[in-house]
Amino acid sequence: MNRVISLTDIRRVFSMGDQQFAALKGVSFDVAPGEFVAIMGASGSGKSTCMNVLGCLDRPTSGSYLLDGVDVGGMNANQLAEIRNRKLGFVFQGFNLLARTPAVENVELPLIYAGFQPKDRHVKALAAMEMVGLAGKENNHPSQLSGGQQQRVAIARALVNDPAVILADEPTGNLDSSTSAEIMTLFTALNRQGITIIMVTHEADVAAYAGRRITFRDGLIIGDTK
Repeated sequence: MNRVISLTDIRRVFSMGDQQFAALKGVSFDVAPGEFVAIMGASGSGKSTCMNVLGCLDRPTSGSYLLDGVDVGGMNANQLAEIRNRKLGFVFQGFNLLARTPAVENVELPLIYAGFQPKDRHVKALAAMEMVGLAGKENNHPSQLSGGQQQRVAIARALVNDPAVILADEPTGNLDSSTSAEIMTLFTALNRQGITIIMVTHEADVAAYAGRRITFRDGLIIGDTK
């Protein structure tokens, strides 16, 4: 099986003074290209720690992580930053847009780090904005956009580098129910185009849009259903 994500016996232990806290206690799963996976669980279940490991934002204490066939375990901070920018697109609950920057320039940001020329950046960013239904909003600042439109800008930014995986962390957490449904419908449409999506959510109705649900409790996977 072709795998874009492969976690094997991932453990993450945090030290708090004299105490040790195991946030992940031996987590293993694979994700195939084109899957739409929801990671679920209560607060403290380990789902956010797992997401940080997947995003190369945190290192596991032990275990192995292959991202698009590359073992990220031995990478230094610069190598991790490079693979994160090349292979991953991030969508956050709080949008994380630059307030004084037009939408299209927010979308271009990953391309700046990737070394694209300004003209090429602009063309790719406009195409990404069109994919998420924001053609014509290129020069609007975030304050001129609704919450749903701001999240679409964030999704366009996640898409612009043609990543292997989009990681979405509570992407509807700041949105009302009808806007949440619009954003989840967009994710579904992108997934149908072959884009791999892994989403953390604690809401069952949001997770229902995914084709597969992995449930965490106390640092372990207790369910993995398609």
